[in-house]
Amino acid sequence: MNLNGTIQVVRLTDVGLRREHNEDAVASDMETGLLVLADGMGGYKAGEVASEMAVLTIVSGLRDGMLELSPGETDATTGLMQESVVLRDAVARANSAIYNVSQSQPQCAGMGTTLVAAVFADNRVGVGHIGDSRLYRLRDGTLAQLTEDHSLLNEQLKAGLITPEQAKVSNNKNLVTRALGVDPEVELELHEHVVEPGDIYLLCSDGLSDLVEDEEIELTLNTLSANLELAAHQLVQMANDNGGKDNISVILARTLKPFPAKNGWRDKLTQWLK
Repeated sequence: MNLNGTIQVVRLTDVGLRREHNEDAVASDMETGLLVLADGMGGYKAGEVASEMAVLTIVSGLRDGMLELSPGETDATTGLMQESVVLRDAVARANSAIYNVSQSQPQCAGMGTTLVAAVFADNRVGVGHIGDSRLYRLRDGTLAQLTEDHSLLNEQLKAGLITPEQAKVSNNKNLVTRALGVDPEVELELHEHVVEPGDIYLLCSDGLSDLVEDEEIELTLNTLSANLELAAHQLVQMANDNGGKDNISVILARTLKPFPAKNGWRDKLTQWLK
């Protein structure tokens, strides 16, 4: 489903103030409705390799996988959009590719990456993530986090071991419990959501979410919603103003109009009932 002209996208990534290298990678492909952001980790430059491999493999996997799809069809086994299933399969291939390189190239040993990706189709969005990169949605002025961090800090919060106030100053902020490419297999957490015209979706690395409160993100997006490029630059600047201790990456996407599938099962049913 080609969504050029249907979804407005702005991407921005910044090295921050304390890192020598940018280990984040971002991409968008509106011919397949894909947004993807990866935050790499590992030894010298290995994080850059992992995040770049993840993004390139997933973009390529979506393009190849979409060739086989009928718009609007759902997967009989999972009930998900076929586009979400293609995303899941592309992530699995990315995991294998990164893991194999980390095992065969000593300079890449132990590398991995967090991941957050979104695929838009048939007035829905499939959201998949691994680690603590996040996806937010701004709808009717209210910001909602649609992903849940795979991190030790979040596990401690859910278990009631620490309070939200303690979490803000915790030393465990960057300890993820799930990452792409670290093990032979990894589970992509995958959910789908209905999309409405005017929604703004934010994908970000923890370089933003660790340093800028959700309330500040919400205020910024509401204030600058008419200019997504300016909003992206402002978010990055806010993270740098608060210390810029990590790479900072954001993808902003605004849905401009509905995008129902053509010739999918809903269209077929409508034609049959006429």
